[in-house]
Amino acid sequence: MIDLFNLPTVGLIDATGWRLLLGVLAVLIIASLATLILSHTLTSERHAGLITNLRARTWAWWGMVAVIAGVLMLGETATVILFAVLSFLALREFITISPTTQRDHGALVWMFWIILPLHYISVWNHWYGFFAMFIPVYAFLFLPARQALAGDTKSFMRRASVVQWSLMVSVYAVSHVPALLQLPVAMMYGRDVAEGSAPGSGGPAGANLLLFLVIVVQGSDVLQYVWGKTLGKHPIAPKVSPNKTWEGFIGGVLSATALGTTLWWVTPFTWWQAAIFAFLSCLLGFAGGLVMSSIKRDRGIKDFGSLIPGHGGVMDRIDSLTFAGPVFFHLVRFFFS
Repeated sequence: MIDLFNLPTVGLIDATGWRLLLGVLAVLIIASLATLILSHTLTSERHAGLITNLRARTWAWWGMVAVIAGVLMLGETATVILFAVLSFLALREFITISPTTQRDHGALVWMFWIILPLHYISVWNHWYGFFAMFIPVYAFLFLPARQALAGDTKSFMRRASVVQWSLMVSVYAVSHVPALLQLPVAMMYGRDVAEGSAPGSGGPAGANLLLFLVIVVQGSDVLQYVWGKTLGKHPIAPKVSPNKTWEGFIGGVLSATALGTTLWWVTPFTWWQAAIFAFLSCLLGFAGGLVMSSIKRDRGIKDFGSLIPGHGGVMDRIDSLTFAGPVFFHLVRFFFS
């Protein structure tokens, strides 16, 4: 018989992390069985699209959970590399749909091949000062100057803003999720020691914080979808995203907040602190999704890409984390270290 309280630590996953992942596994099994049952009961052409979408989403979630669990088992270095790759793919999606020109090529080369790697190296090395300031100060000043040197002034403000915004969202914001791995070092030994800690030295406590954030925010997305499909009648912003309803928003946020509250035991929070963090993360996640929907509407596209079946592109899947991740990271760092 498996002792769930004494499971061996593998990489960044300790006994607490294993129990959390086993809970996610149980949910995925239930979702897969429900999809299988629905596919045999809802056989009309009217439900064909719904079943296809549910099947694609379920399989995609199996894959995403397996990838996250796999990199956490390999350690912090693998986790940081995963999010660096996600940032690269999301940045490529963003730039692909953006109004840039050939004269912006030099700035884009700097952004993809120099700024992005340097930034994630700082995350891996636990250089908080560099990590916090490099993109919002130095890269933000450098990139428009590099574009200006190219000599193309047509739509310059819009092009420069697109480059800066895409870097901020796809790289800087996303990188706060793997940066959570270094926070428990600060909690235990102080901020100064944490900034000098060995590269890739994050531990299971940080991984549990990461899992808490991802489960709550992504769970809120799923629950908003479920509540919206079952009870949704009043769109929040019909011109931006007709499928986002007040019923789905309220039901999803409250349900995910309750979920986060029950997961207080994987964090340094008390139950009521976990509820506050979960609630704020859900609100910010919704804001991130709404902003990205506005961008897609502006560009006349349905999804940022098609890499993930049933979900679209990478940015379609991590849009909520782009807003929730940075705020969650800095609030935890401010109040718990």
